[in-house]
Amino acid sequence: MPRSTSGDHVGFLDGLMASREIVVACGPGGVGKTTTAAAAAAMAAARIGGKVLVLTVDPARRLANALGLEGIGNVEKCVPENAFAEAGVRPAGQLWAAMLDTKESWDSLIRTHAPDDKTRDQILANPLYRNISGRFVQSHDYIAMERLFEIHSEGDYDLIVVDTPPTRNALDFLDAPERMADFFSSRLLRWLIVPYRSRLVNFASKPFYQVADRILGTQFLEDIAQFFILFQTMYDGFVQRARAVQRLLANHCTSFMVVSTLEAVPLREAEFFAEQLTDRHLHLGAVVLNKVLPAYLRDPAAMVVAESLRDRSEELAGALASRFDPSGHRQLGRVLHEIGQSFVDYRVVAQREAEQRAELQTVPETLVSVPFFDTDVYDFSGLMRLGHWLWGEEHATVG
Repeated sequence: MPRSTSGDHVGFLDGLMASREIVVACGPGGVGKTTTAAAAAAMAAARIGGKVLVLTVDPARRLANALGLEGIGNVEKCVPENAFAEAGVRPAGQLWAAMLDTKESWDSLIRTHAPDDKTRDQILANPLYRNISGRFVQSHDYIAMERLFEIHSEGDYDLIVVDTPPTRNALDFLDAPERMADFFSSRLLRWLIVPYRSRLVNFASKPFYQVADRILGTQFLEDIAQFFILFQTMYDGFVQRARAVQRLLANHCTSFMVVSTLEAVPLREAEFFAEQLTDRHLHLGAVVLNKVLPAYLRDPAAMVVAESLRDRSEELAGALASRFDPSGHRQLGRVLHEIGQSFVDYRVVAQREAEQRAELQTVPETLVSVPFFDTDVYDFSGLMRLGHWLWGEEHATVG
């Protein structure tokens, strides 16, 4: 396929997607991250082949709409081949999609790690567990990592593309396994459960329980203690899996793709996250810059034409007067002037964007610029149109 020589791209996503088993898309909110993850997965299924899964852990339910799937949830669903056909593509492989269901995933995790059936049933029936399993210890972030590990371990997919929450929350996503391991060995957890195991309250913890009893009630504290006593029976399983998840993220089979726009605030957040990945020794495989103004705005020859339209608008309008009625002729000069001035203004922004790309503090292996489309990506054809740009197939229609 033809490749751009404009300097707007430094590589494309095809090589990254072909060489990895997991690609984690992350970045600020509102920059097209979910759509980019879905488009990259769709193109991988179409061009590379195999079985590709796009897994979203972003609470916003946008992925199903983009893929045309109804009722997408924890169980993976296959995107029908006719979706590709309607977009004019014959896929080499299959595209699957899933979205994290926090409660369902926690239930599955309990069934996996509970030491016996009795403990499993007690936890699942515990009122406290049922109420807080969706919010417990930033459980959404942890269970997302757990679900990714589970799917990868099953080995059903050649490539998993993960869509994460917005940037600074995505750091919680990365830190969740370590936090969960720390929590199970924390002093707070020991304070909660030791007195109710031994029925003895030592001198150091007594003031804590006196205050807590007055505020929450003894029965509530006992319910909490019972819940955590049951949970601690799964300590070894949780900690082992947390360590395994951390190893998976740092493994050579995993790479990260930071998605942003060149607007000041999103770009700063994206650079912050890229730096965090580097500091954590995680692989930054690509930066995708969405909604970038086209390179022709920086063409000096085009600039000359735009300035002529602006500065000679009345002269040009006079030359074209015979083609318009009197009312149209009066407006023609104004229109030509505005067109020329708009081009000049956009050129300033396009030049600034080019400088920002060149000044990215963390340089990835792959840098891709995607143009500002005239219409939003709202269906599968739109996803494939975006995917063509991610793959460097510039012949794709934009608009």
